[in-house]
Amino acid sequence: MQYQESELFYSGLFDELFPILRSITGPGLRQSYDIFSRYMPLTVQSIPTGTSVFDWTVPQEWHCNDAYLLDPDGQKVADMKRLNLEVVNYSEPVNTEIELEELQNHLYSLPELPNAIPYVTSYYKKRWGFCVSQNIRDNLKPGIYKAVIDSEFVDGHLDIAQTVLEGESKKEILLSSYLCHPSMANNEISGPLVLLGLYHRIKHWPKRRYSYRFALHPETIGSLGLLHLEGDYLKENLVSGLVINCMGGEPEELVFKHSRNDNGLLDKLLYHLNEHGFHHQNIPFSPLSGSDERQYNSPGFQFPVCCVSRCFHAGYNEYHTSLDDKENMGIKPILDSIDKLEKILIALEQTATFENKFPYGEPNLGKRGLYPTLSFFSKERVGQLEELNHIRMLLNYSDGKHDTIDIANLSGCSVVDMESALSKLEQQSVLEML
Repeated sequence: MQYQESELFYSGLFDELFPILRSITGPGLRQSYDIFSRYMPLTVQSIPTGTSVFDWTVPQEWHCNDAYLLDPDGQKVADMKRLNLEVVNYSEPVNTEIELEELQNHLYSLPELPNAIPYVTSYYKKRWGFCVSQNIRDNLKPGIYKAVIDSEFVDGHLDIAQTVLEGESKKEILLSSYLCHPSMANNEISGPLVLLGLYHRIKHWPKRRYSYRFALHPETIGSLGLLHLEGDYLKENLVSGLVINCMGGEPEELVFKHSRNDNGLLDKLLYHLNEHGFHHQNIPFSPLSGSDERQYNSPGFQFPVCCVSRCFHAGYNEYHTSLDDKENMGIKPILDSIDKLEKILIALEQTATFENKFPYGEPNLGKRGLYPTLSFFSKERVGQLEELNHIRMLLNYSDGKHDTIDIANLSGCSVVDMESALSKLEQQSVLEML
């Protein structure tokens, strides 16, 4: 299957990814990377088990071959091969017979969502368990149950996948998403699918002022691992970043959680675009909830990384349950999210600080084809005059102190409106990005 931007392609890719037993390490994560690597050139870097990553330690890999729970009649109450959410992720091995009363300590359900099977993990403390719906749990009969979890913990690696589309500058935009939740749609597969779509959109731009780093990794420990590997480079070169998750929900409006210090170029751009016809919601940073943006915005880094979703920040009932499936998510919102984010990233391409290379007086625009050599203006030339005004504003305020958003605000227009003038001045080597 070749990459193509269509509902059929994304639907097929979703169906291939959904049943894989993923976790923060192990074969399911690598299998998922292999699938994405068919459509984007991923480089996988591995951090060995036991490595200290800031205040964390890379855990052993979890390999699980089978997991099921039999009731006293031999019927399967839980079965990983039916739905891999039915085993607690990172469960230790067990093969035992157990009374119902004791078994209850190893069962997880949601009384408020009686038909849903919860997603439960125990990455950093050894335990075992099964996840069932509350309806199933309420109807369990007394007696002896058979619990089998065929799993093992092995020394291996934390695997992080990346690729970079180089631009004219080494200054980078980081786009990341996590890939570690098994059998969840919106809160797992939607983000990486949007990341893939953005990779192909940006790859085909005729020009990239910035370089773009695309990262796939497990949540939390993966972003910490990426910072462990690339933190020093990002300190020197990161302009802005965006964590992408929960992109397939019903609300059409994107919600951007801003960075901790709210002072990155993307932070500034998001407010600016809201004033010029873009429709998205801006919310402040908080460490109390969220995703990998919390690691990038931790006190030691304070990177200008935002987070975007369609419904994650507001919350949705299906979150971290078996109800978060393809029907709940939908494929059309994935394509819509790609469209909306590309428009914002195109605007971000035009958001930078430039230097006028001819600051003493006004440059001679006529000899560069940027100013009419005949002093005659008519109504038909109003568009040319508007662009000329943009050129003049860019030249006067490109002093290393004003970025293009500042200049657009002074001009009373959107930064997007100045793209043509900006490109022409760059082509003529009159402006240079700092």
